[in-house]
Amino acid sequence: MKIFLISLGCDKNLVDSEKMLGILFSRGHEFTDDEADADIIILNTCCFIGDAKEESIAEIERLSAIKREGHLKLLVVCGCLAQRYKDEISSEFPEVDIILGTMSIGKLGSIIDKALENEASDTGAVSVYDPLDIKPYSNPLRSLTTGGHYAYLKIAEGCDKRCTYCIIPSLRGPYRSIPMDELLDEAAQLAKNGVKELILVAQETTVYGKDLYGKKTLPELVGKLCDIEGIRWIRILYAYPEEIDDEFIEMMASEEKVCKYLDIPIQHCSDRVLAKMGRRTTRASIEALIKKLREKVPGIALRTSLITGFPGETQEDYEELYRFVNEYEFERLGVFTYSREEETPSADFEDQVPRETAAFRRDELMELQQAVIFDLNDSHIGEKLEVIIEGFLPDEGVYVGRTYRDAPDVDGLIFLESGKELMTGDMVMARVKESRGYDLFGEMINE
Repeated sequence: MKIFLISLGCDKNLVDSEKMLGILFSRGHEFTDDEADADIIILNTCCFIGDAKEESIAEIERLSAIKREGHLKLLVVCGCLAQRYKDEISSEFPEVDIILGTMSIGKLGSIIDKALENEASDTGAVSVYDPLDIKPYSNPLRSLTTGGHYAYLKIAEGCDKRCTYCIIPSLRGPYRSIPMDELLDEAAQLAKNGVKELILVAQETTVYGKDLYGKKTLPELVGKLCDIEGIRWIRILYAYPEEIDDEFIEMMASEEKVCKYLDIPIQHCSDRVLAKMGRRTTRASIEALIKKLREKVPGIALRTSLITGFPGETQEDYEELYRFVNEYEFERLGVFTYSREEETPSADFEDQVPRETAAFRRDELMELQQAVIFDLNDSHIGEKLEVIIEGFLPDEGVYVGRTYRDAPDVDGLIFLESGKELMTGDMVMARVKESRGYDLFGEMINE
């Protein structure tokens, strides 16, 4: 069968998508990038916030219309929306043939084979849901969708934090680390296939191993990943600030392959708002961590995410957050408006903030951050940086790349002039010549 897959949502969902593709490829199926040519379409959904939910539902509606045209043999819906709203999908979209829970992706191949055998029968959608606390599916066979030079390595599944605004524990279960030997096998296979940058992801990366080994073992895992031949960069995302200890910081500072880049979602700085969010930090502890990271890991680029409009956020809380962002000048920052999600504690909180107010505060923070980024980029002019090449723009005659400060899809780019031909995935040294907004421009140097 020819398979077309759409992956919505986060990079952790993308890893699941790539593993499903790997399963189907190993069973002899082909892939197509043209949905009109597909026999089977798989939609991996997201419903973390309202906008993601709406996007997923709109895609199911669109793909259902394609199924009604008669060419598609199977329409598969999986991922977080499928986990959360299986009954609604089954009743409202009769065109969907298979609905797969978040913990059941390893069964996709056999389920599709069985559904194809029973294609002529009209028994409604096949729904498969495994318990949320089972061992996460782990398989080194993946079909990468990232170009082959970088890959996300999901090191754990689920979450135990239970922030009051978050639905993830209900969709992904409790925190379960993937055994270290399985991750090392997967990473070695990725490196063998040409991956140079590993990006570690989980709902929370910092407590990796605590459930399996009785202590946090992310530094040990990273050290062993650094020993894998072919891996040049290791980037860490989703590091919760309260779990970052001295051992973690020492690993960041000492391991040469670890990008001096850290994603630490803090969500807010007001102690009152943080407490209502169920976060386990305070403004003082966040400030101390930022100062320590910048002292112990020179040149570190810190990314964080913030939420505006959380229930009860006052103008004073917001102004405190605004001053905080202005003072600490994060190298990378994303701001999101609060999404009132059913079945979360905060959905029932009093003093819900109007959406217009939350959006205004978000936009004002992003305008402030824009000025911060532009000034920081100006300060990099003249620097020499290693760059991983992402592609070539023939009309402009320049290569596109990323520095250690830039994670794929969410951060900036550097555009390079080069006197020799380069390939996607090449890693070269470059000198920054100028900055233009969020991006840098430079030239390759022979080092």
